[in-house]
Amino acid sequence: MLAAERRTLILEKLMDEKKVVVSELGELFGVSEETIRRDLDKLTKEGMAVKSYGGAVLNENNNIDMPFNVRKKKNLAGKQKIASLIAGLIEDGDHIILDPSTTAVSIVKSIRDKERLTIVTNSIEVLVELGDTNGWDIISTGGTLKENYLALVGSRAIEGISSFHADKVVISCKGIDMEQGVTDANDMFSQVKQTMLRSAKQRILAVDCTKFHKVAFSQICRIEDIDMVVTDLRPTDSWLKYFEERGIKCLYGEET
Repeated sequence: MLAAERRTLILEKLMDEKKVVVSELGELFGVSEETIRRDLDKLTKEGMAVKSYGGAVLNENNNIDMPFNVRKKKNLAGKQKIASLIAGLIEDGDHIILDPSTTAVSIVKSIRDKERLTIVTNSIEVLVELGDTNGWDIISTGGTLKENYLALVGSRAIEGISSFHADKVVISCKGIDMEQGVTDANDMFSQVKQTMLRSAKQRILAVDCTKFHKVAFSQICRIEDIDMVVTDLRPTDSWLKYFEERGIKCLYGEET
């Protein structure tokens, strides 16, 4: 096993269990404890983990964004609920803009039965997922590939998105807060998502329950700039009242 593969698996274990132990990881992967310590040193330097006595714990700072291949395995059930709700909003012939989130991948898997869709995206994963789709128009925004995120960003991506006028856009975020709005960990992603929101009639925020009351580094937009919030579990009464007062529709999967 390559060191990079092992570190990805360690990170996945951290995401699931919040902490890891050096001796247990050594036995699991059949390598020395010194090798595991080097892996944890690298994950710590990258901001993914925080070293602790005998191991490490997950860095849960909301401004740290995990690699795509790790994020896509987090809260799969929640993403599938959100995708199912959004699938019910999509009509045959729609023009849709999708961001490079892991939820977007779940969404395109849920709308395979739709016809004559046009998908505009800066997500490499979505492009690959739809590579064998017939009867749809699949459009890449263009742009610069952001390593580990499978996303296209930068001025070319923004320029590409700006040339379209879609029926619906679906974006995700790292945090949604009543005072600070909708935020992301990376300004490059925020700029692209801002352009996406300006390029569609209906603006949909797909956000799982863990993102409420969280604030990340870069603001994408005000909550009032969103038309609909789709989440996996019922938000609190205060959130539902907040949305209602601002004319924002909220769809959710089930009661908490």
